[in-house]
Amino acid sequence: MVRFEQIGVLPEPGDNVAIASRRLDAGTEVELDGTTITLPHTVLEGHRFVVTPVPTGAALTSWNTAFARASRDLVPGDYVCTPTSLAAVTARGVDGLPDESSATNEPLDPYELDESALNFGAQVTSVEQPGTFLGYRREQGPAGTRNHVVLMATSSRSSGFVTELARRFDGASAGDGVVPVAHTEGGEDEVPNNLHFLLATLAGFTLNPNVGAVLIVDTEGDVVSGRAIKEFMAEHGYPSLKVPHAYFTRKAGFEHDLTIAGALIEPWLPVVDAQQREEVPLADLKIALQCGGSDAFSGISANPLAGQVSAELIRHGGTAVLAETDELIGAEPYVLNNVRDLATAKRFLSTIKSFKERVGWHGHTAEGNPSGGNVYRGLYNIVLKSIGAARKLPREVRLDHVIDYGEPLPGTGYIFMDSPGNDLESVAGQIGGGCNLIFFTTGNGSITNFPFVPTLKFVTTSARYERLHAEMDVNAGKYLTGTSMADLTAETFDLTIRVASGEKSAGERAGHSQVSIWRNWKQVGPVDGISITTDGRMSRKLADLPVEDRDAPLDGLPHQGLTSESRTPVELLRVDDRLVPEAVGLILPTSLCSGQIALRLAGQAELEKWAGDSVTRMVALPHTEGCGSSGGASEETFARIMLGYLLHPNTRMALLLEHGCEKTHNDYFRSRLVEAGADPARFGWASIQADGGLDAVGNKVKDWFSSFQLAAPVDQRGDLGSLTVGLEARGRFSAATAEAFALIGREIVGSGGSVVLSSRGALLADDAFRTAAFGSADPVGPTVAHGQRFAEPGWHVMRMPGTDWMETATGFGATGVQQILAHVAGGTLSAQRFVPVVEFSNDPETVAMYGDDLDAVATGDAAEQARIGLDTIAAVASRRLVPKAVASGNVGFQITRGLLGTSM
Repeated sequence: MVRFEQIGVLPEPGDNVAIASRRLDAGTEVELDGTTITLPHTVLEGHRFVVTPVPTGAALTSWNTAFARASRDLVPGDYVCTPTSLAAVTARGVDGLPDESSATNEPLDPYELDESALNFGAQVTSVEQPGTFLGYRREQGPAGTRNHVVLMATSSRSSGFVTELARRFDGASAGDGVVPVAHTEGGEDEVPNNLHFLLATLAGFTLNPNVGAVLIVDTEGDVVSGRAIKEFMAEHGYPSLKVPHAYFTRKAGFEHDLTIAGALIEPWLPVVDAQQREEVPLADLKIALQCGGSDAFSGISANPLAGQVSAELIRHGGTAVLAETDELIGAEPYVLNNVRDLATAKRFLSTIKSFKERVGWHGHTAEGNPSGGNVYRGLYNIVLKSIGAARKLPREVRLDHVIDYGEPLPGTGYIFMDSPGNDLESVAGQIGGGCNLIFFTTGNGSITNFPFVPTLKFVTTSARYERLHAEMDVNAGKYLTGTSMADLTAETFDLTIRVASGEKSAGERAGHSQVSIWRNWKQVGPVDGISITTDGRMSRKLADLPVEDRDAPLDGLPHQGLTSESRTPVELLRVDDRLVPEAVGLILPTSLCSGQIALRLAGQAELEKWAGDSVTRMVALPHTEGCGSSGGASEETFARIMLGYLLHPNTRMALLLEHGCEKTHNDYFRSRLVEAGADPARFGWASIQADGGLDAVGNKVKDWFSSFQLAAPVDQRGDLGSLTVGLEARGRFSAATAEAFALIGREIVGSGGSVVLSSRGALLADDAFRTAAFGSADPVGPTVAHGQRFAEPGWHVMRMPGTDWMETATGFGATGVQQILAHVAGGTLSAQRFVPVVEFSNDPETVAMYGDDLDAVATGDAAEQARIGLDTIAAVASRRLVPKAVASGNVGFQITRGLLGTSM
């Protein structure tokens, strides 16, 4: 027998369901209001059970808000589960569950504004003597909580460059350090649909109070360039940059440009380092309010605590910024409980409507927001998640402003910013708006941080805090065990001032950070057969859409192209049962939030040889997917790409590293591997949250790779017929070069190997190439979907939904490509982390300007150029040549979302 107070929490008086504060097995007896109830089924921590009778069809409530309807008459003790939540728990192998769900989700009907019911209240009372903190004064605005030199890429094309440039200044005396802003956006040839958001965010980054100096880096031909940012700032009335700054366009070799850019930065370092903290008003603090890895207690402890600390800051003249639009759908009455005026209320509702339309164009609804981790931890649907998220806005605090993503903050008080529920994408908008400190609430223990703005992480329960204390800053779970909210607020407010004044947060001590800007979306209006209609229905099923729209798999059978009898020898490796150019140890993050940790672990594993001589190198593939993005077609493409690398012929050992709260967690990929006919026991599995944080998970990963006694790969001579090669051309090329590529492909295929081309690539669009490769200039269609492994070797074409180079290279690798040969003109390309990218050129201007970055210069007629290309492929496959882009650190990895993916 246990008392209710020991095992349950009622969100608010009057609710008819409670939240289990620990796992309750079937048969548990609970004393509730003087009576004993017996739980007929297992109720996991964070899941809900009935405390008062609920008839069929009646509302089930939390915070006095309906989140579901009873599917049958429910009595005290009954487990509340929807079809989605029951499936999520069943998939984790939990015992004692019911056979059928007991509730259905509350419909997300459009919220109707009742203007007469709005409360136009006053903002919280100001303190008589506003406080201060120690910050860095800025001529152009509020003081900074940090003082960084920021190296900002305008597009993904420069992300590898700023990352490597920042690495070369590791440990330099420069205030709080030199940090890169590397991201995935703006890398396509066309103008992106997120251009306004992208320019606003990048402009805001340059003016953020935590930036002591900034270098803005673009690449020739970028749509999103330094000039575009300058023009955007002038057009929209941004103040001029007052800190040391420069705009740098890459125009020559990678190493050459690193030297030139480094010379621009070096004089700034002592200037930034000499700046001192001064006493400045708390009104200069601008808090970004975020939640990630949420659970059922987020709305009970961590979110209310963040809200109360924000309220206290507002009393001192400061600002708090709420975001994540789709995570407030269903909480409209709560958010508008206290609002500045009717116009603000209407703009908030208009923002939600606009967000619904945007995801609707892509065939999605907000119901798809809660991740698998969210559901498993008790957030059954978007209503529960939204009400809990909205608790970051205390009832007594007034909503003052509603602004667009990345828009400069219009004043002080409490502000809402439009943004997706994807944590990192949302944070970037808030930082672009001017926030200089982040409150990040989490149930599972999210470890995300931003490069130049400190993050304070509030964890919802004491048990989770104890497990992850090295990564967390605030134990909000103390509220659940008796500490008053007032005491916790005072304690956390003091910590906030200390961190704003220079004390390092847990994330800063760990040295982990990531940037992701609201990602581009493909659809810009309703599309028949794709878009969700106003009544929430699709006009057709996804399976009925054209295969290119949903990126459906194809038969994987090759085209009948031409071949040759030529054979180029190559020194390969005999690994297990196959002949390959290298044996890779892979650490694959299952979502964006574990990406940087995977990268760090792979570097450590390479240095310390965790896998001994059984692998030739260690690789991690950080990316932006797996959490705050839509499902359906884009999720299928993502899963297919991930499986492609796990099952790649060059992968000898692979471990999956989950964050722990993502949509695509370890269990998700276990089932996907089984579907693909692979044995999950072949792979390693680790979880940052479940295994106890960064140190614990690092030890687990090390132990797994060190546990094998595999024979070292053995040298064996072969030819290019053992390889799968991607062929690509960027920029202008001659008819002779086109024929040379065809000759290269003909030898590889004729030797028994495979060639993969991009459906959007310049080679396939060239008549001379198609004629020389396929014997006809007729159009050639895709044989495989993006990232799909093919069924038989030969000539293949991969469907490509866009023109972004890194997304193309990532798709190539997932098909099984082991090396990419690219002809470049007008500039060079970044390398891919897993697949070597070999760059050569026949263009004189390119050779003159970028010759230091080329792996070969293609001279002579088609046959001579083909021989140069084949010999270079062989040299890289034989490990005699390391491609220049790989050696210089100009590497990346980026997964496409296809035509239907969007941020949520």
